[in-house]
Amino acid sequence: MQLSQLFLQSESAYNTVAELGELGLVQFRDLNPDVNAFQRKFINEVRRCDEMQRKLRYLEKEIKKDNIPMLETGDNLEAPQQREMIDLEATFEKLESELKEVNSNAEVLKKSYLELSELRHILKKTQQFFDEMQDSAIADDSIQLLCEEGMRAGGQTQMRLAFVAGVILRERLPAFERMLWRVCRGNVFLRQAEIEAALEDPHTGDNVYKSVFIIFFQGEQLRSRVKKICEGFRASLYPCPETPPERREMLGGVISRIEDLNTVLTQTNDHRHRVLVAAAKNIKSWFVKVHKMKAIYHALNMCNLDVTQKCLIAECWCATDDVQRIQVALQSAAARSGSNVPSIMNRMETKETPPTYNRTNKVTSSFQGIVNAYGIASYREVNPAPYTIITFPFLFAVMFGDAGHGLIMSLFALWMVLKERNLAQAGGSEIWLTFFNGRYMILFMGAFSIYTGIIYNDVFSKAVNIFGTSWKPPPLPGNTTFYPESVTLPPKLTFSNSPYPLGMDPIWQISQNKILFFNSFKMKLSVILGISQMGFGVALSLVNHKFFNTPIDILTEFVPRVIWLVAIFGYMVLMIFYKWIAYYWANSGCAPSILIMLINMFLYKYPDANAEGTPCHLKPIYYGQKLVQTVLLLAAIVCIPWMLLLKPYIIMKQRKQQTLVGPSTNASYNQAASNNYDDDSTDLQASGDVVVNIEHSQRSMGGHQDEEDEGHSMMDIFIHQSIHTIEYCLGSISHTASYLRLWALSLAHAQLSEVLWSMVMRKGLTSSGVFGGIAMYIVFAFWAVLTVAVLLLMEGLSAFLHALRLHWVEFQSKFYKGEGHLFLPFSFDSTLQAEHTQAVE
Repeated sequence: MQLSQLFLQSESAYNTVAELGELGLVQFRDLNPDVNAFQRKFINEVRRCDEMQRKLRYLEKEIKKDNIPMLETGDNLEAPQQREMIDLEATFEKLESELKEVNSNAEVLKKSYLELSELRHILKKTQQFFDEMQDSAIADDSIQLLCEEGMRAGGQTQMRLAFVAGVILRERLPAFERMLWRVCRGNVFLRQAEIEAALEDPHTGDNVYKSVFIIFFQGEQLRSRVKKICEGFRASLYPCPETPPERREMLGGVISRIEDLNTVLTQTNDHRHRVLVAAAKNIKSWFVKVHKMKAIYHALNMCNLDVTQKCLIAECWCATDDVQRIQVALQSAAARSGSNVPSIMNRMETKETPPTYNRTNKVTSSFQGIVNAYGIASYREVNPAPYTIITFPFLFAVMFGDAGHGLIMSLFALWMVLKERNLAQAGGSEIWLTFFNGRYMILFMGAFSIYTGIIYNDVFSKAVNIFGTSWKPPPLPGNTTFYPESVTLPPKLTFSNSPYPLGMDPIWQISQNKILFFNSFKMKLSVILGISQMGFGVALSLVNHKFFNTPIDILTEFVPRVIWLVAIFGYMVLMIFYKWIAYYWANSGCAPSILIMLINMFLYKYPDANAEGTPCHLKPIYYGQKLVQTVLLLAAIVCIPWMLLLKPYIIMKQRKQQTLVGPSTNASYNQAASNNYDDDSTDLQASGDVVVNIEHSQRSMGGHQDEEDEGHSMMDIFIHQSIHTIEYCLGSISHTASYLRLWALSLAHAQLSEVLWSMVMRKGLTSSGVFGGIAMYIVFAFWAVLTVAVLLLMEGLSAFLHALRLHWVEFQSKFYKGEGHLFLPFSFDSTLQAEHTQAVE
């Protein structure tokens, strides 16, 4: 990586940033960190883009409301020119104004239509009320009571009843009726009827259900109370004539006006639909154009103006391999802008730690993602992702070893891979996008699971007999023709001198000691895989030490770590292989326990092999075992003070030498010595020949460090080294035990699959005839659902998390610091994806 300075001519700055955004190869640095966002040069352009995005979101909302399909953009669109901003603004302003005007007119028309519809229902229902009241003695008695009440109040003649009519939401009617009764003290008479058809709310467009009511009362005081109650319950009151002829005449006029409004509403909705259809064809491309334009101005706001105000100065990180492509982009942007002076790109000298950039593609991005989730690699540190591409799905498959389940997983991932273009455009929920983004990882995990399933000879918990078993039963005793229920098959009884050609012999599927055999095999396999991966991690630390030119770390860390690991755990793996080779069916009873052997090695306990009564499995496995194990134990013990004391001692000697040399070199020796112990320091790969020479001279003394580092005390160095020594020595033991999860989860998956088969399929398919055929479909569907839900999803997620832990803790801790910061290039693709993700959330 290199830090570069860009001099962008004012007339070509916009096009230059647009070209760089399409490439996605540079990461701009903000040269105005203390300047408020509202005080930057291009803030007005950013605000204009925000306003255009607001108008586009309004258009998109209206388009979705009418369920109009939006045309996809297809291929990637280029960023618009600066002069296109005015045209886009005018287009969006015209569309928004026209649409708002149409919506406003439609809302007024719908409001009028609603009022006329309610009035029509009132006129019809009130006529029914009056007709019923003429025929109903109860209603007449109620009205008569109201009239008599008025006369008792002091009137000389019977008062005339007044009434109001209106509509109210159906759910408010019970409370409305109770309030009328309490406030008016029972001196009103209410009749109501439901409107069967739903009415459209002009504001929200939702369907609402209302009821028509008519209230009879006497006096102005009650009229005032009734109207206030209607207002409080948001009931709509309408004028209603008192005589039937007048009501019929008004009803005819209302129906005529409703028909006219229907015609106008239809024309208005057609016009609105045409406007939205036209906008739907381009709205996706408009969104992309405005987003790119806004991103360009955001990048330009991170630049500085030079003193002449004629060019912009930008600083950016980029990969040295991409410099030529960036130069071509700068020339292309200048040509498009018609500028006579091209933009200039200069390499800057800096001691700032560059960002970490690991190139990925659609296959490797998911594996790099799980590494980055642990920590971003320090600059130019060994990247675990290339090795993770193989080791991660393999360790997953060791725990998920079933060829049938692996085949289902592979087919699902293969479908996502083949349909990735269509599925990427379709989008989906966050869970679905997680599966889709990891489709190649899932494909690898499924393929490796098929392989381990073949090795285990496990397909949906059943063994497959392809080559025929290599075992044969012993001769039948006497004249019997049936074997007893339990038959022991000695290892020597085989059809041939060779074992089963591929994987496990299918005879183990029906053997009673199946779990004991697989326990032993998978436990030893887990230990071998774990120590091999940890040893590989320690070997990768040597690559880091050699690249950063720190020979003191090789001497005081790498060498004792290798000796410690090989002397204890490497020896254990070697003994596992030796036991498999040296012991066979004839002397299998004398096979020793590797674990007991290691415990006796640490306790320095060796039984007398020549003593009488010593069991054969406690005797030495090979000649000179005691001497070899004594040497290995002493080597492991020596490694502890080696890792603990040697590095602080060397640093202390360097500091003494620094004092003897003189104060002129005090700072440089301090920096070199301090960096020697600091495992968490990062490389300061600099740009320019001068800085490279300075760093080379620092590294020749055994270290590399920022010039601002003030050194550390010897007590800090010793404590730091003590922590690393204890962590490695104890961690190597606990990490080896941690790899036993490969054995545990593999057995758990196999047993769970076998239980599901025996409890569902075997017990479910016991019927015959027609009922058995029907039961077969039901039982198989139930078994298939449980297989996918439990064994594929739940067990698959469990194995995934355990494999993730093994890589993060047990493997990467041996060499990976992960203290860098990620290279985030300015790219339209990434900003568009981030905006889309934010919109979905």
